[in-house]
Amino acid sequence: MTSSKRFTSVSIEKDIRQGKDFRSVHQKAVVNLMYTHGWLAAQQAEVLKPFGLTLQQYNVLRILRGTAPEATTVNAIIERMLDRMSNASRLVDKLVAKGMASRTVCPNDRRAVDVKITAAGMALLAQLDERQTHWERNLSTLDAEEAQQLSHLLDKLRNSS
Repeated sequence: MTSSKRFTSVSIEKDIRQGKDFRSVHQKAVVNLMYTHGWLAAQQAEVLKPFGLTLQQYNVLRILRGTAPEATTVNAIIERMLDRMSNASRLVDKLVAKGMASRTVCPNDRRAVDVKITAAGMALLAQLDERQTHWERNLSTLDAEEAQQLSHLLDKLRNSS
C-alpha cells in the first residue's frame, strides 16, 4: 500500500475512551472485534435503510438468492444465517409481505415450508450489489493481502474452541 493511502489510525482505546490499559492483548483484541462489528453493522444498516431492509432480512435474501431457483426451508436458512439469534421465520414473513420472497407448504413434508426469492427480491439484490461494491471500496484502508490475512486470522480464532 502506498503511503498516500495510509491513514492515521485511531486506536480502540481512543474510540471507546479507555482510561487504562486492557488486562491483556487478548482482551483488547476481543473488545476491538466487538466494537468493529458494531461499527461495520451500523455502516451496513445505513446502506440498507433506503431499501427498507434490516441486516438480517438482507442476509436471508442473499441466502435465498444462493439457493435459487430451488426452494429452501426455514431450517436451512437458519443454518446459514450470520446472526443465528434472529427469528428466521419472522424474517421470512416480513420478506413475503414485502413481495421479496414466497412461502409454500413443502410437498414432501407438510410440516416444512419452502421459501423462494421472488423476481422482485432478485431485482432488489441486484440494486444492492452495486451499493455493496461501492461500500466495500470504502474499506480499502486494508489492501487485498491485509484483508486476506484478517480473514485468515478470524477463521483461526473461531477454530480455536
